[in-house]
Amino acid sequence: MSEAPEIQSALRTLEIFTRGLQALPAEFTGGKLGEAFREAIRLIRGITGRVIVTGVGKSGHIGTKIAATLASTGTPAYFVHPAEASHGDLGMIARDDLILALSWSGETAELKGILSYASRFSIPLIALTRNAQSTLGREATVCFALPHLEEACPNGLAPTTSTMLQLATGDALAIALLESRGFTANDFRTFHPGGNLGASLTHISEIMHTGEELPLANLTTSVREAVSTISRKGYGCVIVLDDQGDLAGIITDGDIRRHLDKAIDQMQIEELMTRNPVTLSPDTLATSAMATLNDRKITSLIVTEGRRPVGLVHLHDLLRIGVA
Repeated sequence: MSEAPEIQSALRTLEIFTRGLQALPAEFTGGKLGEAFREAIRLIRGITGRVIVTGVGKSGHIGTKIAATLASTGTPAYFVHPAEASHGDLGMIARDDLILALSWSGETAELKGILSYASRFSIPLIALTRNAQSTLGREATVCFALPHLEEACPNGLAPTTSTMLQLATGDALAIALLESRGFTANDFRTFHPGGNLGASLTHISEIMHTGEELPLANLTTSVREAVSTISRKGYGCVIVLDDQGDLAGIITDGDIRRHLDKAIDQMQIEELMTRNPVTLSPDTLATSAMATLNDRKITSLIVTEGRRPVGLVHLHDLLRIGVA
């Protein structure tokens, strides 16, 4: 049975996009695009200011996304609309900045003011265009001459494949800069403190219970007292310490329930506890802790430095900050 016309259209668009993305790597490895890419990285790494991204229309929309990705991955950047630049916003561009200009034709009239400004003050200019011989391409310090491929639009008018190539190249630039700077997940969290992303990059040390909050017992504690500690602290467990204060085991409320048919008052704490419980280090990410809880089907994890318990994290702590 043939696909509905709408599905056929979607598949045709995706096939054109796929051909476009498949063509791009060859331009990096066998063409001038790779050389331009390396020079662009060198230029951006060499500036002390910011990357000013600019463009009009669909290229402008792609430019705002590229600027946001650069800024969130360690390369200070923001978008300046070229029309506004000609009405005073050129003052936002400093001489220690670099300009990344997007124009598929390379002849966007609105870019004239920014191109003149870049030339006047010797501000490095990177062009993202299909035409290296265009006004933008000729003015650029470095020109990304992207391949001119079929647009997904059947009329060949709506920017589709072209904007996808611009976006892919911009993202590749941001990630290459990220890697060259040694940008870490912890650095990433600095720029993403909110939402699920910020929660997933939280370290256990930031949310774990410590000190007087910890439910502790030792090997000489009675089972009755251990049960009382579980109830009083409210984490569903008690951490058992040996004579040196190191971790000996853990007793959970599940362990208590499993022994209700026995005279647990007559048992030693060592008979109830689980030896060598699952532990985490304080620098473990919240997402890793949640994965461990899910894999082991448990609700609490002991945080240790060496064999010394320093904290406790409960499933509810992770859910509270938004880790899912």
